[in-house]
Amino acid sequence: MKILSIVGARPNFMKISPFVDAINAHNKESHHPIHHILIHTGQHYDHNMSEEFFKTLNIPEPDINMGIGSGSHAQQVGKTMIEFEKIVTEVKPDWVVVVGDVNATLAASITAKKENIKCAHIEAGLRSKDMSMPEEINRLVTDRLSDLLFTPDRISTTNLIQEGTPLEKIKFVGNIMVDTLENNIIKAHSLNIHEIIEKNQINGFNQSQEINDIGVLTIHRPSNVDDKLILERLIDFLCSEVVKELYLIWPIHPRTGTRLKEYNLWEKVMNNDKIILLNPIGYLEMLKLNDLAKVVFTDSGGLQEECTVLGTPCLTLRWNTERPITLKKFGGASILVGNDINNIQRELYRVINEKHEPFRPELWDGNTAERILKELINFSN
Repeated sequence: MKILSIVGARPNFMKISPFVDAINAHNKESHHPIHHILIHTGQHYDHNMSEEFFKTLNIPEPDINMGIGSGSHAQQVGKTMIEFEKIVTEVKPDWVVVVGDVNATLAASITAKKENIKCAHIEAGLRSKDMSMPEEINRLVTDRLSDLLFTPDRISTTNLIQEGTPLEKIKFVGNIMVDTLENNIIKAHSLNIHEIIEKNQINGFNQSQEINDIGVLTIHRPSNVDDKLILERLIDFLCSEVVKELYLIWPIHPRTGTRLKEYNLWEKVMNNDKIILLNPIGYLEMLKLNDLAKVVFTDSGGLQEECTVLGTPCLTLRWNTERPITLKKFGGASILVGNDINNIQRELYRVINEKHEPFRPELWDGNTAERILKELINFSN
């Protein structure tokens, strides 16, 4: 069997790593090895960070790097489809495996189906019900086209059933991101927070200060950073209120850094002696910070999942989530607060004074990649 899998941005790297490991383990024991070809679209165009993630997660060098780079959504999807079609025509795989909800996921699934190649979607069925999110469009189209839909939780499975997806296409396998966490948590524990800061800091944080309670912040979505008034209010709250309780460690997304400078907020953040600004950091470093944090502020989907498994309170700076299984009402660690300062303030002072326990939804056990590979093999037979 020949499998062609495609990744396009850093969240994909974490999801493909366990799948690669499962294929390698299968090939060591089976008389019917799987020929796996890994494609990197280059959608995440920071070459150094891409290399760092591949090295950290022990992912082999991609067989093909398409070098798509930046651009509008239409440009990325169009360029990827053109180049991916050439690869599919030459390789003639039995399966195209796509992960997550980035533009590469959409482009590869469309191309596969136009070329009559079976397509499997890892992390299927996630729905935010927010059609203003580009990722939601990617999810809907990819799931509609895929032959096998690997869901991370029961809510995602229900979403697909309600949309009329045939039951035989849906396979509840668990969350592959937890496989990656399980494989790397011990390595993350061995890291030193001072070394992480020293290696990545932007604003010359004084390491002689004793760092006790920390919070972690990641924001990059347009709804939080592209509106000057919203971003100003968030920065004012962080600089005046959050730092009373915590040292705030903030790995800056390039988009967010650009907006801070554009809106004349950069110096305010840089000069606050309890905000520690970092350049984008690797997976293990982020996992270490998440594990140490008293609270995480984020608009990222993956961090909601990590916080749930680690038991770290998560204030999700969004009005909706495609991962409701991570919400506190379902047993998780995440609370939707949007970008309303009153919401954030109220929930912050509540969660930092509560005891939180790790929570693992059904099949979030570190064995998802093995289940996915078995389903692919069984389907082919």
